[in-house]
Amino acid sequence: MSFLSVFSALFVVMASLFNAVAPAPQPAAPEDGVEVAVPLGGGCDPWFCEHEGRFYYCYSLGNGVGVKSADSLAQLFDAPGRRVYTAPENCEYSSDYWAPELHFIDGRCYIYVCADDGANENHRMFVLSCDTPEGDYVMQGKITDKTDRWAIDGTVLEYDGELWLIWSGWEGDTDGGQNLYIAHMSDPLHIDGERVLISAPSFSWEKKGMPINEGPAVLYHGDSVFLIYSASGSWTDDYCLGMLTLVGNPGSRQGWAKSPLPVMKKTETAFGPGHCSFVKNGGIDYIVYHANLESGTGWNARSVRIQPFDYRFDLPVFGAPAKEGDTVFIAG
Repeated sequence: MSFLSVFSALFVVMASLFNAVAPAPQPAAPEDGVEVAVPLGGGCDPWFCEHEGRFYYCYSLGNGVGVKSADSLAQLFDAPGRRVYTAPENCEYSSDYWAPELHFIDGRCYIYVCADDGANENHRMFVLSCDTPEGDYVMQGKITDKTDRWAIDGTVLEYDGELWLIWSGWEGDTDGGQNLYIAHMSDPLHIDGERVLISAPSFSWEKKGMPINEGPAVLYHGDSVFLIYSASGSWTDDYCLGMLTLVGNPGSRQGWAKSPLPVMKKTETAFGPGHCSFVKNGGIDYIVYHANLESGTGWNARSVRIQPFDYRFDLPVFGAPAKEGDTVFIAG
């Protein structure tokens, strides 16, 4: 690990501690836009993205995937959706489609999603592809490293002309905890490198209910790269967001600096905030995530939230999760 990487990691830790306790900076308000009420509606693991001026929402349909699109971010959640893929029965990817993500790579559309045959221990990552974001997607198959172990929540990092898959997985073949792994990709459909552990639950706030790191989402800001992930059991009030900052080689554990405190956690009015995505509109950055309105409701009452955020010390500062009845002004 180079001196520069060590210095960068120390800076990230110190700045993260300050950002966690200081009031969040207030993003500049757009000159014009639309007021949107929070929460947007029921749902979990929201994947919002923008491509060529149009906004997309990719979501699970249990045994397949749906996509919504709109010209306006404010209208996206309520836009009509279309089922873009339905899984065949009685195969290794027939059931339990979780957390699909739509990515645009080299002029083609790819959806990365985990699925299984009805047994959770058989969850693996799969890739769908299509020429257009709302067309009929084709299953391209499983994407895995040579260990072929349990994997969910895959996302793609594009960095310095290279592709990397980052996902949440088991160390071995049994449940009991989840880590974040990365592996180099030769193309959008294949991994050609070893899986490398980049984050295991190490702080107490990552171990509530079960030691879990999952739901990684890449956030780009200038030359900086952040990996915002979900920690602790998603069924608990203490589900929260943590952050890794790229300070070196993305394919090594030393290349990532972990912030020692969560970057978003529960409040008295929002519980279990987690599994986020990011979208920019009108020059403003927005985080989209799910949370619960009431304590103890677990997986049964998750709803989708959106709110703007800003940066301090070149690190993202998200603030507290929005509460029911808040309004967000989204650039029109």
